[in-house]
Amino acid sequence: MPYDRIRLASLHEKVVSAEEAASHIRDGMLVGMSGFTRAGEAKAVPMALAERARREPFKITLVTGASLGNDLDKQLTEAHVLARRIPFQSDPALRKAINAGEVMFVDQHLSETVEHLRTRQLGPIDVAVVEAVAITAQGAIIPTTSVGNSATFAILAEKVIVEINLSQPAELEGLHDIYIPTRRPFREPIPVVSPESRVGLPFIAIPPEKIAAIVITRKLDSASTVLPPDPETAAIAGHLMDFLQQEVRIGRLTTRLQPLQAGIGTIANAVMHGFIDSPFHDLTMYSEVLQDSTFDLFDAGKLNFASGSSITLSKEKHDAVMPEIVRYKPRLILRPQEISNHPEIIRRLGIIAINTALEFDLYGNVNSTHVGGTHMMNGIGGSGDFARNAYLSVFVTKSIAKGGALSSVVPMVPHVDHNEHDVDILVTEVGLADLRELAPRERAQRIIDNCVHPSYRDELADYYERALKRGGHTPHVMEEAFSWHLRAKETGSMLPEVLRKSA
Repeated sequence: MPYDRIRLASLHEKVVSAEEAASHIRDGMLVGMSGFTRAGEAKAVPMALAERARREPFKITLVTGASLGNDLDKQLTEAHVLARRIPFQSDPALRKAINAGEVMFVDQHLSETVEHLRTRQLGPIDVAVVEAVAITAQGAIIPTTSVGNSATFAILAEKVIVEINLSQPAELEGLHDIYIPTRRPFREPIPVVSPESRVGLPFIAIPPEKIAAIVITRKLDSASTVLPPDPETAAIAGHLMDFLQQEVRIGRLTTRLQPLQAGIGTIANAVMHGFIDSPFHDLTMYSEVLQDSTFDLFDAGKLNFASGSSITLSKEKHDAVMPEIVRYKPRLILRPQEISNHPEIIRRLGIIAINTALEFDLYGNVNSTHVGGTHMMNGIGGSGDFARNAYLSVFVTKSIAKGGALSSVVPMVPHVDHNEHDVDILVTEVGLADLRELAPRERAQRIIDNCVHPSYRDELADYYERALKRGGHTPHVMEEAFSWHLRAKETGSMLPEVLRKSA
């Protein structure tokens, strides 16, 4: 019995197998599970659920913080456990089931999910499954490498299952700052006034009698797949660094900038690496996911403090950081995602938000989620929370995809996640378009001049010239607005026939 991890003696009798714990979850239930971008997810109980469903079919609505690691979404999908999934995912098997209509996926801003639970727009929540470093002597839960929505799940659920993960460092205790907003309509201001603000508790406080089962696990978080910067991502980072230096020269920013937020993935991580060799210093982060680049910036002496909702690392970085977590801990906070992503705080702190686009169009509308306008990729995540409320809303992407068969800049995006009102800066390896205070016609010309790959620039310029003849505040040739996507669907490439033949 790991007594140092379960400090309330009356809970020792609650330790059971994953299979017995999973028996509390039954058909038709709404289940909240910890986990935010492959970090801190419950690991044993979901696998037990999948195994049971293969013998005795049943379905649940699964709500998490964001995506799960350890192939859990895959296992649950293939066992046909999932009727509905909320609010974010990144698993290919689940993605396929979503696009086939087999799983109903609710793509949701990450700051909103627990508000919907709290007000019974979603729910009630039957069971919460939360990974923990330990349970305190008072029965409170100490999370592991993510907070996500775990706190509200545990507070609102009828029953709580706790997975004590012995592979997670005990030294994570004290890293978390659990603050739950007061109820509307008399909600008090959230007192976070800097990334360093500690305003809550270092644990999730619940009545210990709600804990129905405890499972002991030892499985590690999944390692993230982070590729090193390549020439294109290095160029994107270079364009952004040049822009920010110009903002400093003008006097809009100082060399400390404003708190930084970065989305997940290789491009965003590589862009953050660009700050290492930049003139900027004494930086802070107020973000969701703290990736490899966060700790590289710490080690380079560039970053003073980072606030997030999870720590998601490559294997190499995990092996370097976790044994040294005590050294990093004074400069880290993990918060509930409704706080890390809260519009009030993002607006107050003046965040510089850097997120990734699948594609964007002539006028700066961004598609982050749907391939070809119809097929879900991962979800909007927290990018909308930050884009709408940031001091600077930056979206980055390579100008082409699939070896040049697809352009990331198109006449009109077939799905809009971030409309032009929420997009300030667009960056590809070709260049940067500053769209602030520009009318649509001015935005279009700047995007064509600065962001479009040479293979597509002439055709997009021709489209825009013909659109201008039709007039309008936001000119389009409506019968051709999606022609590039239709061409790609028919031929596999957005390139016109003459260029496809010469490619």
